[in-house]
Amino acid sequence: MQKIKCLLVDDEPPAIRLLEKYISKIDFLDLVYATKSSLDALSYIEQEGVDLVFLDIQMPELTGIQLSKIIQGKTKIIFTTAYPQFAIESYNVNAVDYLLKPFEFERFYQAVLKVKENAQAIEIKEQPNKDPFLFVKTDGKNNFEKVYVKDICYIEGLKNYVAIHLIDKQIITNNTLKSIDEFLPSQEFVKVHKSYIVSLAHIQRTDSLSVYINNKALPIGDSHKKLFFETIQKMKL
Repeated sequence: MQKIKCLLVDDEPPAIRLLEKYISKIDFLDLVYATKSSLDALSYIEQEGVDLVFLDIQMPELTGIQLSKIIQGKTKIIFTTAYPQFAIESYNVNAVDYLLKPFEFERFYQAVLKVKENAQAIEIKEQPNKDPFLFVKTDGKNNFEKVYVKDICYIEGLKNYVAIHLIDKQIITNNTLKSIDEFLPSQEFVKVHKSYIVSLAHIQRTDSLSVYINNKALPIGDSHKKLFFETIQKMKL
């Protein structure tokens, strides 16, 4: 995980020094800028961008609440203030936390940990699975076989069963074509017929009536022809 870039905004130098001390103790935080001016902070956020702002409320020029409304959605915000009466307003701008001065390091750490956990959750969600797979039920109560998506050439519907044709073998499962289709990445697989879903990566060639995979001709249904060839057109040279 990359360090969280943070900015301090407080018009009291002792408060800045304390926050700098706290931040220096936490390895996942990176203090990139500290300022006593809310307008200066706004300019820095607009030009450089940061992940987290520690924001005082009672400041000249722009109050912390006013600044938070401007930068809302651009960065995470933790308020650091001696005034408890603004707590409700902080929730209106989706602040991560509201630290009431004076606060100890333990309370500060609890607040920044929320930011870290959120960043990690987003990172995991956005990280692509380099080798996605699914478990396919075979014969027997608790019998499942692991199938890597990259190995699926095409899937064939057989009334009450489905045949998953892999590079080197075939798996029969008591399932439906629709239920398996829901697990497949839509950008990699396309339905060409009421009974067939094919992997774009394994197509050898096509003509007006068929798509060829592993030298086998699979029919292209009339109701699927338009979407299929539109997909192919997007990938042509």
